[in-house]
Amino acid sequence: MATLKHFHVEERPEALLIRLDRPPANAINLDVAREMADVLGTIANGPAGGAVVITGTGRFFSGGLDLKQVPKYGRDEQREMIRTINRTARAIYSLPCPVVAAVNGHAMAGGLVLALACDVRVATSAPCKLALTEVNVGIPFPAGPMVIVKAELPPQAARALALAVVDEIVPPDEVLPRALERAAMLSALPGYARIKAQLREVAIAELARIVEHDDDPMLREWF
Repeated sequence: MATLKHFHVEERPEALLIRLDRPPANAINLDVAREMADVLGTIANGPAGGAVVITGTGRFFSGGLDLKQVPKYGRDEQREMIRTINRTARAIYSLPCPVVAAVNGHAMAGGLVLALACDVRVATSAPCKLALTEVNVGIPFPAGPMVIVKAELPPQAARALALAVVDEIVPPDEVLPRALERAAMLSALPGYARIKAQLREVAIAELARIVEHDDDPMLREWF
């Protein structure tokens, strides 16, 4: 794995812990997207510990796209960003091992999609926003994240974000321990990878098609 600037990767007894650390909002720019793709590429067949936990630092899980940088990218950088996001979406969603989001704070736009790509979402009870805010700022989804949103949220939840967004809410200091505990419990279940693949078969196939055929309308015009 290449040297990482914005992620800390730590092997815990329960799971491989991946922590996004780009203050203040853990916003996603091209460097973050590249690093996430690099991390996931090394664990494509599942980590040695049998599970993955993804979390953030500070008051944010992730604030989504870095709107100070990404809209200013040239066309080549925008295309690379879209392709990297789609590859990352496919990689997370198709990991055979359990993947748990420890949602430590605000999860906005692409940050919420990152949480939705995980199998289980353990969220803090502290005040925070979980929202798909793309419509407010006029940014369409790349194709990969849209597949995940449609697969994970029923239409009423996608509109109101009142249903099915997280699986468990715990006090702030219990978010990471509980996420690690859930990861360990899931990794101990026989047949988890096979059943996960069955449940996600249609969405994973669509993600593969998007990535392998470079089929995303946003590649023609994003910002």
